[in-house]
Amino acid sequence: MATTEHPPPSRLRAWMLEGLSDMGKGRQAALRPAEPEPVHKGQRWWRVMCLTGVDYFSTLGYQPGIAALAAGLLSPVATIVLVVVTLAGALPVYRRVAEESPHGEGSIAMLERLLTFWKGKLFVLTLLGFAATDFLITITLSAADASTHLVENPHLADALHDRQVLITLVLIALLGAVFLKGFLEAIGVAVALVGLYLALNVVVVVTGLWQVATEGHVINDWSTALTAEHGNVFAMVGVALLVFPKLALGLSGFETGVAVMPHVEGDPDDTEANPKGRIRGTKKLLTTAALIMSVFLIATSFITTLLIPEKEFEPGGEANGRALAYLAHKYLGNAFGTVYDASTIAILWFAGASAMAGLLNLMPRYLPRYGMAPHWARAVRPMVIVFTLVGFLVTWIFDADVDAQGGAYATGVLVLISSAAIAVTIAARKAGQRNWTIAFAVISAVFLYVTVANVIERPDGVKIGACFIAGIILVSLLSRLARSFELRVTSVTMDGMAQRFVRDIASRRIRFIANEPDNRDITEYREKIEQIRADNDVPAPEDFVFVEVTVLDPSEFEAGLTVRGEVLHGRYRVLTLESSSVPNALAALVLHVRDTTGCIPHIYFEWTEGNPFTNFLRFFLFGQGEVAPVTREVLREAEPDRARRPRVHVG
Repeated sequence: MATTEHPPPSRLRAWMLEGLSDMGKGRQAALRPAEPEPVHKGQRWWRVMCLTGVDYFSTLGYQPGIAALAAGLLSPVATIVLVVVTLAGALPVYRRVAEESPHGEGSIAMLERLLTFWKGKLFVLTLLGFAATDFLITITLSAADASTHLVENPHLADALHDRQVLITLVLIALLGAVFLKGFLEAIGVAVALVGLYLALNVVVVVTGLWQVATEGHVINDWSTALTAEHGNVFAMVGVALLVFPKLALGLSGFETGVAVMPHVEGDPDDTEANPKGRIRGTKKLLTTAALIMSVFLIATSFITTLLIPEKEFEPGGEANGRALAYLAHKYLGNAFGTVYDASTIAILWFAGASAMAGLLNLMPRYLPRYGMAPHWARAVRPMVIVFTLVGFLVTWIFDADVDAQGGAYATGVLVLISSAAIAVTIAARKAGQRNWTIAFAVISAVFLYVTVANVIERPDGVKIGACFIAGIILVSLLSRLARSFELRVTSVTMDGMAQRFVRDIASRRIRFIANEPDNRDITEYREKIEQIRADNDVPAPEDFVFVEVTVLDPSEFEAGLTVRGEVLHGRYRVLTLESSSVPNALAALVLHVRDTTGCIPHIYFEWTEGNPFTNFLRFFLFGQGEVAPVTREVLREAEPDRARRPRVHVG
C-alpha cells in the first residue's frame, strides 16, 4: 500500500533550502506571485562591526610581524603610512560605496552598470573571482594562522606537532557549522570574541608602552639605529612608501564591511530605494573600525619594533607571526599569554565569519540572477557547505601554510579596493562633484600602484586569483547551459489592448503566429498568414494574433515580461514582447494565456534556416536562433502534463 508520509530526505531538503523563496523549478516557481519577504529588522551597527571586525581586527595577530619583516626598524613609519592610506583613502572610498550601493553588492554593482550584455557579465564574474579569492583565502588563511598559534603555544607544541593541516580543517568545519546553525548566532559569537580580543590587546599595548617608557634606552637605541641606517626623515619616508605594499593586509575588512550592509539596522522610515538609516549606520561601522584599527596598528608596530629582537621575527623565531603573543608571554607571564593565545586563536578562527557572511551576501545576488548557479544557490545552508568544501580544498593545496596564501589574500584585497576607488571616482564625476572626483582619482592611483607593486613582488596571488576566476566562469557557463531550457520569466503583465485580443480569440481557438519583425509592412503580415495556412493546412476562417519578441539584453537570465497589444495596418493584431530570450518569452506567454483563459493555445513557427548547433549557440548567447524546438522544450519542462501543454506547430 502506498504511503502518504514524506520520506526523510524531504525534511533534510526543506531544512537545507529554508528561506529560499523559489524552491520549485520551472513554471510553477517562475510565474507564481512572489511571496512577500519577511521584514529584516537588522542588528545594531556596532554588532555588525564586530562581525566584520573579526577579519579586520584579527590582522593584529600577524600584521606587526609582517611590518617588522618588511620594513625592519622603519616598521612604525611604514605603519603610519598604512594608517594614512586607510583613513584618507580606503575609508572615504567605502563610505561613498555605502551610499551608492546600500544593498550589499558593494563596488561590483557600481561597476556592473558601466558595461552591458556579456561584457558586463564577464567583468562582474572577474571581480567576483577576486572577491572569492579575498573571502575564501580569509577563511583558510585565518584558520591556518589560528592553528599556527595553537601549535606554537609552549604548553601544546609537543602534543600538536605536525597536526596543523588537521587542526585547520577542523576549524573551517566548525565555522561552517556556526553558519549552518544561523546567522544571528554568528553575530553573537563575533561580539564576544571581538570584545575580549580588543580588551586583551589593550592590556598588552599598555604594558608594552610602559616597558618602553621605563626602559628609556630602547627609544634612543631605535632612533640612533634608524638614523644610521636611513640618514634623514625624507629617506625614511621614501623607503616606507616603497615597502608599504607589503603591509596591504592591514587594509582588509572594508569590502566585507559593505557586503554585510543589509544586516545593519536602519530607521523605521527606511525604504529599499533609500535606506538612509542603514547607510548612516554603515558609515559609523566603517569609521569606528578604521579608527580603532589605526590606533592599534601604530601602537603595536611601535612596541613590537622596540621590544622584540629583530631575529625573533624571522621564520623559526618565537615572534614570527605572533609578535603580540610573544610580548604577552614575556611581560605578563605564561598564564596571561595562554589566555591571549586562546583569544587570538578564537578570533583568527572566526575571522572567516565575516568572509563567509560576505560570500553568502554577494554570490547569490549575482550568479542565480545570471542563470549561472542553480536555484538552491539562493539558500544559505547549501552555499555554506559549498564554501566550506572549497576551504578544505584550498587548505589541502597550500598545506595550511599562512605565507603561501598571503600573496593571494593581498591581491584579492587590493583589487577590490582599487575597483571600489575607480567606481566612486566615476560616480563622483557623473554627479558633477569636481573636488571629490579629483580626490578619488588620486586615491585610485595610489591603490593601483600598491596593487601593481604587490603583483610584481608576489605574482602567485594573481595566479591563484586567476584560478578562482576561471573556476567561477567555467561553473557559471556550465550552469547556464544546464538551465537553458528553464522558464526564466518571473511574471507576465499584459496591457488592456493585449488582454482584449486574448479575450476575443479565446472565444474561438487561440492561434498565435511567432513572427520575427522585419519591415512590419502589410505585405509581411499577409504573406506570413498565407504561409502558415499553407504549411499547417489551417482553414481560412480561423484567425491569428501575431507575437513579436524584441531581445533586449540576452545576457540577462531572469526578468518579468510585459505584453503590449497593437493593431497594425487596420487589420493585424500584434502582441509585442521585450525579453532576453525569444523562446522563453513565447513559452511564458502561451502558458499565461492558458491559465487566464482555460483554453489550450496553439502557436505556429517557421523552421529556422541554418546549422542547428550554430542556431543553438545563437540562442544560448543572444537569445534567438533555434526558436521553435527550444520553445517546445521549455514548455515540456515547464508543463509535464501533455494534455495541458500548449501546442507547438512548425512548418
